[in-house]
Parts: sequence; C-alpha cells; structure tokens
Amino acid sequence: MQKSLPLPKYHSVYLVLKERLRDGVYDIRVPGEMELMGEFGVSRATVRKALENLSTEGLIERSAGRGTRRLQPDAPSARKGSSSKLTGLLDNIVAMSLDTKVKVIEHELIEATDPIAQRLQVEARSRVLRAVRLRSTKMGPVSHITTWVPGDLAAGLTRKQLAAQPLLVLLEDSGVEIGRATQSISARQADAQVATLLDVALGSALLWVNRLVYDTDNRPVQWLQGLYRPDRYEYEMELSRVGDVDATVWVGTEVNSKVH
Repeated sequence: MQKSLPLPKYHSVYLVLKERLRDGVYDIRVPGEMELMGEFGVSRATVRKALENLSTEGLIERSAGRGTRRLQPDAPSARKGSSSKLTGLLDNIVAMSLDTKVKVIEHELIEATDPIAQRLQVEARSRVLRAVRLRSTKMGPVSHITTWVPGDLAAGLTRKQLAAQPLLVLLEDSGVEIGRATQSISARQADAQVATLLDVALGSALLWVNRLVYDTDNRPVQWLQGLYRPDRYEYEMELSRVGDVDATVWVGTEVNSKVH
C-alpha cells in the first residue's frame, strides 16, 4: 500500500476489494485475511476492518469454516412514492435524493455575488437562497451539496422543508416547471470542513458536480455544487451514435431507476 495515500489503510483496502467485487474479479470465494495481509502489506486488524465494512454493506458473507464469500447484489428496487412529474435525468436525481437522509447545515438569504448573479441571471446583490446540505444513507455520509435559488422562487422554502424533500420537488410544488439542466463532473480535494462532514481524510479525492437547472422558459432556477464520496456515489452513462443517453445514478450499494 502507498503510505502517501490520504485515506486510512483499511479504507484503501476496502475500496480496492469493493471494486473487485463489482467488476467480478472474485467468483464466489474471496481471499482470506492472511492472503490479503500479504497482498496489501497491512496488519490483520486493517484487513478485518475492511472486510467488516464490506460485510455491513451486504457485499460479502463471513462465516467460520466457510471463509469469506461474495454475495449477489439485490435486484434494483422500484422507486417509492413520489408525486414529482420530472422525467429523464432530473427524475433520476430526485429518485436518488428520496433514498437518502438530509441534514441542513446552512439555510440563509444572501446577496448574490457576481458569479452567483451571472449563473442565476439575476441582478448582482439581489437576494438568493443559499442552502448547504449533507446527504447520507445507512452506510454514512454521501454528499455535501451547496445550492443557490433566486430569492423570488425561494419564498417559503424553509429549513424543515429542505430536510424533508428534494429541492427540485419543492420548486415544482411551488409552480416552477422544470425544463432542462447542464452539468459537469470533475474532481476536488476535501478541505477540512468537508472532510469532517463526509468522514474522509483531509485531501481525499471527491467527485465534484456542477449543475445548473432551468425552467421551461429557460430561466435558471437552481445552481448546485456537490461534493460526493466516490466510494458511495457513481454516475454511469451509456451513449449511442443516434444520441440516446442511458444514465444511472448509484448511491451506496443500491442503483436507482435508469433514465432514457
């Protein structure tokens, strides 16, 4: 193992083994503790911690006399109870949100700086809602999300509402007709605050999502910047020559509904 890695050793082993399980490297039998200790050059305690995490996620089963076995993942579950009319990728994003718990870190009306005003196409120094939320699954924190919404659309959007429902659904319920979105995905390093909230080491690599959502009149209604743990969030796309897009968002070990 590279000693310069920012992640704890057990987490590095966990990530490698999780990728192997997902990629089908192991048939049924997963190497035992001694084999993994030799391969990664780590202690038994480190290997055990990594295997415990995989077992908690339902990816492996450990039992005396039978060793460690890979488990087949459950079939994707159907999306549960949402009245949202959103379709396509945005619908998929909302479905992912419904499977997570939210803690609202910040919720305040602020004056729009020049970059925010340009993105949302509002007057500089006009009021916008800035919200910072932490999304988690049963496995732990997944994402640190900062959003900005024009002040006239944010009226009535309370901290309690943001903790209970996805922001896009709240905008829809208030009468906004969601049209399209532009999005870019890159990488960022976790600073001290984000590292603490996402339970990762300082400087860990995170997926960085930059998304601007428009209504059907092509007006920006939400600007989002999200930092996601790559071990708990995956965005997969299949492209074809005729322009179809087949996209899937993974959170933890569960896949949400595919979109076309």
